[in-house]
Amino acid sequence: MTPKHRHRGRGFTLVELAVVMTVVALLLASLMYTLSAQTEQRSIEETRRRLEQARELVLAYVVANGRLPCPARCAGWPNCTTTSAEVRDGTGTCTDGTQDHYGGTLASGAVGGLLPAQTIGSQQVNIGGFAVDYWGNPIRYAVARTVGTCTGPLTPHWTHAGNMRTNGIGCQPTDLLICRSATGISAANCGGAANQIMSQNTVVAIIFSTGKNGTTTGGTGTDEAANLNGGGNTDPIFVYHPPTPSDFVNGEFDDQFSWITAGELYGKLIAAGILP
Repeated sequence: MTPKHRHRGRGFTLVELAVVMTVVALLLASLMYTLSAQTEQRSIEETRRRLEQARELVLAYVVANGRLPCPARCAGWPNCTTTSAEVRDGTGTCTDGTQDHYGGTLASGAVGGLLPAQTIGSQQVNIGGFAVDYWGNPIRYAVARTVGTCTGPLTPHWTHAGNMRTNGIGCQPTDLLICRSATGISAANCGGAANQIMSQNTVVAIIFSTGKNGTTTGGTGTDEAANLNGGGNTDPIFVYHPPTPSDFVNGEFDDQFSWITAGELYGKLIAAGILP
């Protein structure tokens, strides 16, 4: 065998090994990215499923009780010392001295606007009994408080079965509002019709997740912060749009939303024979 032939039988050169290792590293990185993306998508889809399940449970509660439930609240956040049952007084108002229809930090210091999992029979809950999204964040819930001119009007309307029967189906909500962006919004409006998704005479309940970045402030983005500043009854304005990264003009946004309209609510009550 010639020296030239012996050299060829030695195997890969360092350059060839480097090329092979680079290719393998790129393939592994691509695989890890794909797996991570798939996991993230499953997380989002599971949270969406839980929100839709919660929405159906709220509507089932409406059919069984003739009214919407009030939100639950957490004293001692995040280690709640309260139950996940609705907080409601004998008149049907969502209060125990501190009203809560829109969530946020209440005058009592508790965190309000949580899905009343115990009241509606939600099954996917944390150790404290609160319904949670895939990332373990409590699912949020806001309910309409005010109504426009209707047959009564007797108030509260949406959380009082007797008043709903008396008032009939002519009442429309006048508070909950969903905007496309927090830019230009106030505690009463979206700052213009172009920034509205749903009008103030349409939505009677909102169910939402604060997403993967969910914290007590709902993330650092301006749009997300608008969803948790309800102050009980002082700010019924919410923001929803497709996900955005942290370098977006209003910061990161990954909240997920579901809502119930007045028409759907009345449709359920009419079909159940509760309203004419």
